[in-house]
Amino acid sequence: MVVCAVNPMTILYSTVVLLALALVFGLVLAFCGKKLAVKEDERIGQVRSKLSGANCGGCGYAGCDAFAKAVVEGIADVNLCNATSAENKKAIGEIMGVAVTTEETRIVVACNGGNNAIDKYEYMGYGNCRSMELLAGGRKQCQWGCLGMGSCTDACPTHAIEVGMDGFAVVDKDRCITCGKCILACPKSLVKRIPADAKVYVACSNCLRGAKDVKAICKVGCLGCGLCAKVCPHGAITMENNLPHIDYTKCEGCGLCADKCPAKCIKKLGEQTPEQE
Repeated sequence: MVVCAVNPMTILYSTVVLLALALVFGLVLAFCGKKLAVKEDERIGQVRSKLSGANCGGCGYAGCDAFAKAVVEGIADVNLCNATSAENKKAIGEIMGVAVTTEETRIVVACNGGNNAIDKYEYMGYGNCRSMELLAGGRKQCQWGCLGMGSCTDACPTHAIEVGMDGFAVVDKDRCITCGKCILACPKSLVKRIPADAKVYVACSNCLRGAKDVKAICKVGCLGCGLCAKVCPHGAITMENNLPHIDYTKCEGCGLCADKCPAKCIKKLGEQTPEQE
């Protein structure tokens, strides 16, 4: 049996050499880290602080951090974030040195059919509007009507939109951050964005005309009569595809259109029940 003796000085020298190498490499890494560091634009943090912080993804980016970075890099428009207030958007414009035109908006659902819309079959599949829509366009006789299965509800990060007892989606304006995810989720494109100060909106998307055809698919559908356009003193309503369209730049909010609508498809904002508001 051979026993090899280890010189203590060898161990000491080896330890010293390793420590010296570690120190040198550490200094080199620290130097390179400072010299070659990519500094983050301080404006990213400033822009981020002005965003809503909802991280809803309505802008198309993963969250507020990613959106702030895209704004600073000039890839994204500030107005893509609908959850941010007009005041904060202007502040972001000042940070970026650009003029920002802002308009506060709100979300409404262009359908009030629900239980009043006639079903063409009983749906027993997966509880989602998009999946139902694949089956003959959905269960409703009205091809434009709300399916009431809550795809918009599933998409909303603040639980601001839900299908009410009447069978169609309604928006809680106090919870809504207007991110627009519900707009993208609706397979019927019924969720609309209108000016926040709007006084009326069209709560129907049916394009048929005449009581006979409309009542056959929905008891409360727009008749396409055009009476709303005729009584509007400001010329703010035009009929397109048998459906009224409101030009909010002309609308003064007098409410005559809602008062005269025989089907009550034009709703006054601020006068609904909490569920319909």
